[in-house]
Amino acid sequence: MEDRTLYPLKFEPLFKEKVWGGNAIRETLGLDYGNLPNCGEAWMLSGMEGDESVVANGFLEGNTLVDLVEVYMGDLVGEAVYQEFGLQFPLLVKWIDAAQDLSVQVHPDDGLAMERDGCLGKSEMWFVRQAAPEAGLICGFKPGVNQMKYLKSLKENKLESVLLQEPVRPGDVFHIPAGTVHSIRSGILLAEIQESSDITYRIYDWNRPGLDGKPRKLHVEAALKALKFDERQSSGEEKAGRVMYGRVSNMTNPVLDTPHFCANYLPLVQGVEKDFSALDSFVVYLCLKGGGVLKVDGKSVEIRQGELVLVPAVCEIVDIYPDSRGCELLEVYMPQ
Repeated sequence: MEDRTLYPLKFEPLFKEKVWGGNAIRETLGLDYGNLPNCGEAWMLSGMEGDESVVANGFLEGNTLVDLVEVYMGDLVGEAVYQEFGLQFPLLVKWIDAAQDLSVQVHPDDGLAMERDGCLGKSEMWFVRQAAPEAGLICGFKPGVNQMKYLKSLKENKLESVLLQEPVRPGDVFHIPAGTVHSIRSGILLAEIQESSDITYRIYDWNRPGLDGKPRKLHVEAALKALKFDERQSSGEEKAGRVMYGRVSNMTNPVLDTPHFCANYLPLVQGVEKDFSALDSFVVYLCLKGGGVLKVDGKSVEIRQGELVLVPAVCEIVDIYPDSRGCELLEVYMPQ
């Protein structure tokens, strides 16, 4: 009889053309997006309506992520996760290739997004995979910038003067809680872990045309209520900015623990066993470099640079074996 139990799942990437996109998703990560010009994003795991990831391996091949949540429920995502989110998969994982600057933008928090659009907000983190010399990004306002100073800078077309610019190198991590003004500048390839939401309020787009040759729509008024300035920060709110973390080989190095997701960094040169028997959540592995094999209950799945594997919550023990090149993984799951 064929074994029909859950197993580590791979998915077909969803590629997105963007006016600021380039070719690093293919040239660096080896993901083939065909003839798509300006590939800016590869959605590696998505339950978003109209953009549901499709299983690429095993007997569930061809089913969408939402199909799986509906059938397997807590066995796939974790009992507590299913009780909270139902059929909505709570995370979106993607690669972003910023060959040009992204717009200056902000995302709403859960409360504002639910009020306006009946959906989750968008807090996220970035793991920089590749960065050109002198590359940087925008993460927050400069100290002391309040709403009045922000509006004055907009009126005078001097927005950049109030934004906090951060230099970046490969391996840098940034936390971008909802409400943080931000932008990825040109020459950066990064992994983005975020809440399952696609709401973006665009504030400034560098006075360039979109893919249709016309300026892209701005959302300056909608963004105003979403933006968080110094006077709106409190000790209980999530801190935006650069994240410091350990990089010890063959260890699970904690990176970020937020109300929306937890992330760890695993640089491996030898096999490790992961015990998730006390974790009530799915686990996502995104391969940053190298490659290897994941083994769960006698089932094996290969993972290589750029690829993603979803380990269902019902799978308690995961053995990871890097290949001869070693393997760098980002490990993501839901907070407990």
